[in-house]
Amino acid sequence: MSNGGIIGPVQNPIIQANSTVTSFTASGTFTSRTGQPSVNYLVVAGGGGGAGAHDNGSGGGGAGGFRTGCLSVTGGSSYPITIGGGGAGGIGATPTPSRTRGTDGTDSIFSTITSAGGGGGGIFANCLTQNSGKNGGSGGGAGENAGTNSPGGVGNTPPVSPSQGNVGGANFPGPGNQAGGGGGAGGAGIGAQPGPVGGGAGGAGSPVTALFGCAPQPFYIPGPGAGYFAGGGGGGGYTTAGTGGIGGGADGKNPTSPTASNAVTNSGGGGGGSGGPTTNVPGGTGGSGIVIIKEPAFASAPGVWSLSEQYNYKKAGTWTNAGPVSVDYLVVAGGGSGGSGGGAGHGGGGAGGYRTSFPGGTKLTLTADTSFPITVGAGGAATANPAGGITGNVGSPSIFSTITSTGGGGGGTESQPGNPGTAGGSGGGSAYNNPTGGTGNSPPVSPSQGNPGGAGPSGPAGFGAGGGGGASASGSNGGPTSGGAGGNGSPNSISGCAVTYAGGGGGGTRTNTGGAGGAGGGGAGTSGSPTDGTAGTVNTGGGGGGGTNGAPEGTGGAGGSGIVFVRAPGSSQISASPGTNTVSTLPAPAGGCKVATFTVSGTLTTG
Repeated sequence: MSNGGIIGPVQNPIIQANSTVTSFTASGTFTSRTGQPSVNYLVVAGGGGGAGAHDNGSGGGGAGGFRTGCLSVTGGSSYPITIGGGGAGGIGATPTPSRTRGTDGTDSIFSTITSAGGGGGGIFANCLTQNSGKNGGSGGGAGENAGTNSPGGVGNTPPVSPSQGNVGGANFPGPGNQAGGGGGAGGAGIGAQPGPVGGGAGGAGSPVTALFGCAPQPFYIPGPGAGYFAGGGGGGGYTTAGTGGIGGGADGKNPTSPTASNAVTNSGGGGGGSGGPTTNVPGGTGGSGIVIIKEPAFASAPGVWSLSEQYNYKKAGTWTNAGPVSVDYLVVAGGGSGGSGGGAGHGGGGAGGYRTSFPGGTKLTLTADTSFPITVGAGGAATANPAGGITGNVGSPSIFSTITSTGGGGGGTESQPGNPGTAGGSGGGSAYNNPTGGTGNSPPVSPSQGNPGGAGPSGPAGFGAGGGGGASASGSNGGPTSGGAGGNGSPNSISGCAVTYAGGGGGGTRTNTGGAGGAGGGGAGTSGSPTDGTAGTVNTGGGGGGGTNGAPEGTGGAGGSGIVFVRAPGSSQISASPGTNTVSTLPAPAGGCKVATFTVSGTLTTG
């Protein structure tokens, strides 16, 4: 055929529209650019206000609902944006009828996506409905009550999938004047603790750096919480107050602070709960919400090309190249869940297997014009809490081409024979009286994909359990009165941000302190209030925290889902589907490399 003097077939040129990000801190209108087929979004509602107090502990506010995903749009069309306001702090007063729970935050809306306002914190009262935290995107923490075990507010209300938030922390049913923390997008609020431990911390918020880039960004909140949103507010206390969850959650009031803290503006964080001994102090205000919209890069062909246009496209490097492409990868599997049941602390879940070629490893070579299935492993489901105990669930594998990372092992339980953590990418921690944690790097690969879990102590005492293994370190052994910390994960900058993945879950304990989650999304083990371990962070492969005994018996925290990255040269043509998965072009000094990010299973296609 005639093709204007060029010998051989003519391949289509690609006109590349680079990705752009638009943030809304106040209500307005978003207009998509011409030709844009879909957008990625973050919609965070206003956080709930902390409750007011006379001289006792009041609950922290729940974070505003947190929703991310992909939405099809019509190019050149306008969409209204509503930014939810933070709820006002409750009134501090002596008579119970005049003392009020925190006000709920209001909803944020983008097109068909609505995130619910966070629930307000509960007050000290003899009425259960006032003592409990309020329901919302994330639930508010419960207020102090010396004789009643009151729950935190229910999160993910109304229910959506994936969940938009978590439950608030319960109060402590005994003397101490402490209250629960509000739930956060990434974790439940922590329940009030007995004696000097004080008010419960707000639940952690969730990171968005995988979607919108590493910190700092002009639309991220300042400080150490940059890149996180929707942290819960800390519960107030008469001795020690709970800290706010990362992602804008406010600290509760304690004896050294004159007031409860307000959450960070445009974070969706919950307000801090009030507390004593200062009298009649209001709760802190919740943070307003935010909407962030990313228009991913997209390619289109103009349809008719003159000889000079073909030359210019070729010179610019936008003419398709059907040759093979060498890529780097990071494949992280789902983390295992923590063990649960009665009698003692239970082991933390192991992190999902962590396998990478970046930096400096052996790349994979992919053929052109080919589709490659990508599997993103789910975290192990939170374990039930029967009186007999149950071992945590193993996470699911993540797979890209010839690379398979194995799911993390489940945490062991005190009531199962042998009390072991199970094997996995990283092994689960064992319950007490078991000298060996679950095996890591199972099945074995080189370099190793993980580490073993920690062991349980040799005697009952506090019944501490071992932490789950992480990508870079073994889980710590449980102690006589404390759970072992989860092993730390490994940092990786394949996405352009230095982010740590695959941390192990902390071990639970019957008394004192649960084990901390390992860096890289590991959930914390618990120590009795609440009895449930904290879930591993979504899309990190973190292990879930171990539960403990109590009323009711504790549930092991769910493992965090995995994630897959594929990094290709800037001259290559790659695409990712479905729309929740993205392709972005990295700025200098990464040399314009393209990175496909898979937070759910999908398909990578080469051009």
